[in-house]
Amino acid sequence: MSYPDGHEGWQTSDHATARAVLADPRFSARPELMHLAPAGVDMQPAEPGAFLDMDAPEHTRYRRLLMGKFTVRRMRLLTEMVERIAAENLDAMEAAGPPVDLVEAFARPVPAQMICEMLGVSYDDRAHFQHHAEVVTGSGDGNAVAESFAALQDFLRELVKAKRAKPTDDMLSDLAGTELTDEELTNIGVVLLGAGLDTTANMLSLGALTLLEEPGGLAAVRADPESTVEELLRVHTVTPFVVRSALEELEVGGQLVRAGDAITVQLGKINQDLGRNAKGHLAFGHGAHQCLGQQLARVQLRAALVALAARFPGLRLAGDEVMRRDDVYMRGLGELRVAW
Repeated sequence: MSYPDGHEGWQTSDHATARAVLADPRFSARPELMHLAPAGVDMQPAEPGAFLDMDAPEHTRYRRLLMGKFTVRRMRLLTEMVERIAAENLDAMEAAGPPVDLVEAFARPVPAQMICEMLGVSYDDRAHFQHHAEVVTGSGDGNAVAESFAALQDFLRELVKAKRAKPTDDMLSDLAGTELTDEELTNIGVVLLGAGLDTTANMLSLGALTLLEEPGGLAAVRADPESTVEELLRVHTVTPFVVRSALEELEVGGQLVRAGDAITVQLGKINQDLGRNAKGHLAFGHGAHQCLGQQLARVQLRAALVALAARFPGLRLAGDEVMRRDDVYMRGLGELRVAW
């Protein structure tokens, strides 16, 4: 396939090949090697702390510092918090009365408020933080997104300093007690926002749409939230692909891949081909870069969708049109009008 800079590389939609590529350290996650910028535009190496765009050993160092914060046990303990946040937003929905935009009223604020809890954003600052987070995840205005993203970076930079001076019971305070610099901590905060906010908001809205479109969908998520959420993750792979670049010449799926060649792993296509209720979907990737917050995402999706179905068992679509966000790098909904 052709890449934006004119490079002729590869793509795969085969499950076994995808797992092999994503697990192989001879493939790099560094964006400056992926041929994704137009010819003449140089992609810059990752800034300190932006570990998603790094290879070992830098990536390994950051990931090890964070892994203990995202264990299955720790994430399950957050279920009560998600339930409380979901209930608060459902209370507001019910008070406003139908019809409402479920994306604005529920799918975006729930993960935004969870991020606030995890990073230790004070209640006084939450409206400011959540506003900019929701602009970044929901606005189609490029200038507004850039301004809000810069505002979030500035906010996180000051938040890191505050946690250094006066730690509280949150993830950022825990990390402030390590050898990480302020710049690294700020960029880790940005990574957590980018990786966990838009993805979860999009999964909540797409998941709700599917439950409303399928007969008995709301009852199914209440009866078996774990299996239902896994199937929703497979069907709606919100990050449809990832790109890797070969660091050396090697054979992949019977093809000779040269050093420097890029390969696009079509996660969405692979998951669709797996079939209903298949095990081993790649919605969270695979290998060293498999999503660190996948258990948190599962906890949020299960608790929030069950709460939605329980509060509004008669929930239905309000109108015939659904505003979809099928961006190149992210799938989701811009609006989902519902009534009950």
